[in-house]
Amino acid sequence: MTDPKLLFKNVTLGNITLNNRIGVAPMARASATFEGVATNQMVSYYTSFAHGGFGLIITEAIYTDDKHSQGYFNNPGLINEEQTHAWKKVVDSVHQAGAKIFAQIMHAGALSQGNRFIQETIGPSAVQPKGKQMEFYEGKGLYRTPREATKEEIKEVKNGFVNTAKHAKAAGFDGVEIHGANGYLLDQFLTDYTNKRIDEYGGSTENRVRLLVDVSKAVREAVGEHFTIGIRISQGKVNDYNHKWAGKERDAEIIFGQLGHAGLDFIHITEYEAWQPAFPKVEETIGTNSGFDNSNLSLAALAKKYGKVCIIANGHLEDPIKAREIIENRQADIITLGKGALANHDWVNKVKKGEPLAKFDEEKVLRPDVKIKDFEVLL
Repeated sequence: MTDPKLLFKNVTLGNITLNNRIGVAPMARASATFEGVATNQMVSYYTSFAHGGFGLIITEAIYTDDKHSQGYFNNPGLINEEQTHAWKKVVDSVHQAGAKIFAQIMHAGALSQGNRFIQETIGPSAVQPKGKQMEFYEGKGLYRTPREATKEEIKEVKNGFVNTAKHAKAAGFDGVEIHGANGYLLDQFLTDYTNKRIDEYGGSTENRVRLLVDVSKAVREAVGEHFTIGIRISQGKVNDYNHKWAGKERDAEIIFGQLGHAGLDFIHITEYEAWQPAFPKVEETIGTNSGFDNSNLSLAALAKKYGKVCIIANGHLEDPIKAREIIENRQADIITLGKGALANHDWVNKVKKGEPLAKFDEEKVLRPDVKIKDFEVLL
């Protein structure tokens, strides 16, 4: 028998306590000013989720330096005093409405398609990304082939995450989430086919996860032990939805094991459907050398098994039963919603009252005459 109140019980995450186990997933919006400053519309947007009962809100991705990190035009930043002051208005409003809020900090790397500072892109290696740029974010055509990042630039990447985390703390955020998922720079280092380096950052899974671990440790050292920090991890990417780790559960053991010792308070897992096996089985007729793992564990469950920190799960959990089950089955401690939250800014309050939930209407969210763009990229 499931406990209908399980989702609404409070939970400790690092040094904070959430009112419930339901959060808003980070979703790119491209609604800041051209200079990357958060707007009053963003204050209203994030506060609406707090009024709707969500215990935790994770912001859209925030760029981390004035060089290669920005992913899209009108992306918000958190690298100077003006941007910090603007985000403080968002944070204060969310707090007044009773929720906690984390800043998601990101370097776009080779997937950058709109950067006001510089036109070239960098990545772990000079490998052209799969797929095409997202036209919704004013991109067009194939992604550019990035230049391989130098050792000095890798240091600058780390410093960018560190400085942005400091600004987040100064703005009053309750924590930060390092974006290590969805095909952006840190995930590019983690991914075998985008990382062809032959130094300590390339080759083995232990080497490819090194930058994610280094950034996590550096941020922890910079913000102190009492500020909540975590990292977002996925297999799929905005430009390669179906990617799976080649090493399967062994990769998961290495990646989550390393991150679990990097000073993080949580790992945020995002998959298309959070409860599904991370490495699906194939029919026996295909044979045992098919390259698929025999485990039925979801990626969230593998993160819980090997990371041994608080796990947040994301991926089509807008059905309250699915959301409750993934926590009840101890695959995760908290869930986040993307499309479900966009369709129901008051999802938590509705579920508490047993009221019907609205379905996500892509036409309303994505139609071109809407200035404020809300979009969750399937993950």
